[in-house]
Amino acid sequence: MPDLSHFWQRFVLASALVFGLALGVGATVFAYSNTQPVTVGWSVFHVGSVPLWTVVLLPIALILVAGTLFHWYNSLHHFTEHMRHRHRVHELEAELTSLRARLDSALGMPGHTDETRRAPAAAPAVTLPEPVASNGEEKTPKKTKPVAVKTGGSTQTETASDSTASEPTTEA
Repeated sequence: MPDLSHFWQRFVLASALVFGLALGVGATVFAYSNTQPVTVGWSVFHVGSVPLWTVVLLPIALILVAGTLFHWYNSLHHFTEHMRHRHRVHELEAELTSLRARLDSALGMPGHTDETRRAPAAAPAVTLPEPVASNGEEKTPKKTKPVAVKTGGSTQTETASDSTASEPTTEA
């Protein structure tokens, strides 16, 4: 179901405009139709020779002005509350940003603070270890020592790596 609140708000505003125009036209017709003077008395207060339309329309106008002033005052209150809450939200966002920066620095998480975003720090020189040989390949040559090997009654001399040079050799 579509949201009809927007249309309802337009309808209410248009109805208020039509009602206000009708009230204004009616008040104007009433004022021009009732121009004879009347005497107004209220307790001790007495006014003589006042046109009848002022007796009727002046209280209506005063009520409308009082309602408008009350509405403006109420709107001003809501506006100031809105601005106070907005200011508080900005304060809390700033506090959250500072707390995140402090937490990132405490945990040692680089790149999350404002300082590193402004000016990137120089990367420290890192010395990497020499790569490890894979699949039996070695980067450095092995040291070789002559080793005597016994084969079928005669002695032969071969070179062997350090790992085999530590084995005992026998000569025939």
